[in-house]
Amino acid sequence: MVDRQILATSGGMVPTGRGPFQWRIGGLIRHAMELTGRGVPRLCFLNTASGDNDVGIRACYGAFAGERAAVSHVQLFLMPNVDDVRAHLLAQDVIWVGGGSVANLLAVWRVHGLDEIMREAWEAGVVLGGVSAGSLCWHVGGTTDSFGPELRPITNGLSFLPYGNGVHYDSEPQRRAALWQLVGGGTLPLSFATDDGVGLHYVGTELVEAVAELPERSAWRVEADGRGGVVEAHITPRLLEPA
Repeated sequence: MVDRQILATSGGMVPTGRGPFQWRIGGLIRHAMELTGRGVPRLCFLNTASGDNDVGIRACYGAFAGERAAVSHVQLFLMPNVDDVRAHLLAQDVIWVGGGSVANLLAVWRVHGLDEIMREAWEAGVVLGGVSAGSLCWHVGGTTDSFGPELRPITNGLSFLPYGNGVHYDSEPQRRAALWQLVGGGTLPLSFATDDGVGLHYVGTELVEAVAELPERSAWRVEADGRGGVVEAHITPRLLEPA
């Protein structure tokens, strides 16, 4: 039986300092590739949450230049760029999902049947991962700015993981308060959150560890206390080797 693995993060691509959309892969993406156990993993990038922005797709290929990986992408706008999306995704070792609007990502994926394809890929042992929207999507839901600057709940995630999710927990001050309100009020179940540069590694539906590509960052467990509030517990991530 294969392991069903998800690496849900608030990181993965690291700016090079050479200008906008000039990235290199960070420790979290490298860790996702290492989880496959393959020397040259096949990785597919999905930028659906940013409307399949061409600049983001090109930047992804640039980030992997010189890396030991066979990189491809699937875009759905204006039409799929591969003849058989299901076959392409099931042939991967890692599926990495970029950030943007998780509400739009979920809607577009469902129109194209990617909700079912992603579950099939997960159950077949493909490592699923991503950042921000690409983290939220695997969970029941979380906080999102998909609808405007004021955060709102998203509760129709793919629910491969039976938890809520919080992203950018340290860099966007609204995120913590919004997640507390949603968990304390019962809108979201037990939730796990990540500071920027931190990822949550799940095997099956169990959180096995938090990992970080940046020092002095944290993950968090947020659970309702039964009185309308929450209990928040700090999780110390394992610091990954520099990418």
